[in-house]
Parts: sequence; C-alpha cells; structure tokens
Amino acid sequence: MPAEQSFSQEKSPRGIIIAVALVAAVLIGGVFYVLMRKSMRDSPPLRLDNAIRAGSPDFEKYKKLIPLDDPEADESPRALGDIVMTLHTTARNFTGRTIIGLEVHAAVVDHQNQPVKERTVVVIPLPGREELEPNKTMFVGVRLEGMTDIDDRANIKMEVVGFRLR
Repeated sequence: MPAEQSFSQEKSPRGIIIAVALVAAVLIGGVFYVLMRKSMRDSPPLRLDNAIRAGSPDFEKYKKLIPLDDPEADESPRALGDIVMTLHTTARNFTGRTIIGLEVHAAVVDHQNQPVKERTVVVIPLPGREELEPNKTMFVGVRLEGMTDIDDRANIKMEVVGFRLR
C-alpha cells in the first residue's frame, strides 16, 4: 500500500515578490513626486545688482541700442501633464560699450495682454557668458514651465529690463 507522503510546502515566493513590488512602486512614485515638485516650483526672479533700469536717465537711451529680435517660442508637453515653452531671441549690442550685465523679462500673454506665465532672468553674467561686446549678438533663451492646454496663450513678449555697461 502506497504511503501518502506529505512534503513540507515551502513558502511561496509570491508574497515576497508582492512586497518588493510595492516597495519599488512607492520609491519610484516618491522620486517622481520630488522631481515634479522641484520642476513646478517657480524660482524667485533674479535681479541684476546695480543695473540701469526704467526710470534711470540713461535707460531709454541705451535700451534702444540693445534691441531684441522678434521672439520665437518652442512648446513641448511633458509627462507631468503641463506644457513647457522656451522663448528665444537674439540680443544685439549697438551701445558702443561692452554689456557686462543684462536682465530680460519674458512672458506668455493671453488675448487681454495679461501674463499667463512670466519670468525675469539674468542672461549676463552667466558661466561662459560674461559680457557682450559692441556690435556683437547673443542668443537669449528663457524657459517657462507649468502651463496647461486650457491656458489662453495668445502671444509672447521679451524685453530688456536692466543692464550694466562697462
């Protein structure tokens, strides 16, 4: 008569696999959450110290001599569900002096000319870009994040808001 043998059943690895998958999902979700929060955060506008600004006697005189070409924009949807727009133009220096500081304001505006998203950045000085010599040009790009499909993005604007000359 055959004896019924009972083998000790080892614990199924299914429980361990589920636990590891849950821990991995939580960790991956946490990484995406941190990255999303970091990219969605608007950094405070940088200001150029000791710059010539609107209201200064030389501002209008020199602003005309630092023209920006008509801006263009590239937009791209992100996996986070928002839209990133990069506004870019060319800055030209016709002042006869070297520009050692340049601050540019970029904005996406709606049909009522109200800003949807805006940002002011210092484009000179930056690492690798310390100055703009007379009669030279320079690429200027500003990245605007956090827009959605329902935002009324009618136009883009870029303007010089501050500068320093040598």
